[in-house]
Amino acid sequence: MSVRVFAPAKINLTLEVGAPRADGRHPLQSVVMFADVGDWVTAEAANNLSLSLSGPFAGALADAEDNLVLRAARALRVDAALQLEKHLPVASGVGGGSSDAAAALKALRALYGLALSDSDLAGLARELGADVPVCVAARSAWMTGTGEEFAPVDLPTLDAVLVNPLRPLATGEVYRQFDRMQLGGSFAVRASPVWRDREGAIADIRTVGNDLEAPARALMPELAAVIDALRADPRALCVGMSGSGASVFALAESAAAAHALADDLRQRAPDWWVQATRLG
Repeated sequence: MSVRVFAPAKINLTLEVGAPRADGRHPLQSVVMFADVGDWVTAEAANNLSLSLSGPFAGALADAEDNLVLRAARALRVDAALQLEKHLPVASGVGGGSSDAAAALKALRALYGLALSDSDLAGLARELGADVPVCVAARSAWMTGTGEEFAPVDLPTLDAVLVNPLRPLATGEVYRQFDRMQLGGSFAVRASPVWRDREGAIADIRTVGNDLEAPARALMPELAAVIDALRADPRALCVGMSGSGASVFALAESAAAAHALADDLRQRAPDWWVQATRLG
């Protein structure tokens, strides 16, 4: 018997970041939605713990032994033959590793019939990374604290295009650049936004933006080229960076418009990773 679980990309549509606290961690608040593109985790019963890698981005995972999928299994204290199909770029700001870990927790729960609720899994997930608990829920949410706290929110579905220049951008380096630029001083805690339709979402995303975009652009000129190219295209209703980059989202009028934009981008920039998707 084997269990296969989808690990969707997590997209930060807004991201506000504060100056580092005394413990060095940054407070944040963010609207996140999950895409219909992502990785897959398969678990099969076995007497030993193992992980095999496949998919277009498997080669970018240098240290399989420290992969979050294996760490998730160790947190549950179970053995299994695990397989990760890596379809999302690595270190790309779409929560791939966190979503993989959450998918592994759910796959192993189903495989062994573990009496664990989603809340139980989220508790274990906190030890794996700040983003992993929200990925266990895998639904639209308002993230707060340092990313480990979240509350589900009802948001309209959104058609979008995801673009990455296929260069990894380390989260830690982006935050260090954020601190070097002395950003985050205007951070103020606020309530979760209410988006009743796409127009409301676009207005709020444009207003709030992503506080990590400036430091990410400073570190990677290729990211600036992606963002500027999308913002110059009238079919992109709203453009922003997800997480710490280097993935960028562009909201579109419809699924057909998103696919048309994605097709054109692949022709214009064949070295970029481009995916049309639906969020929510």
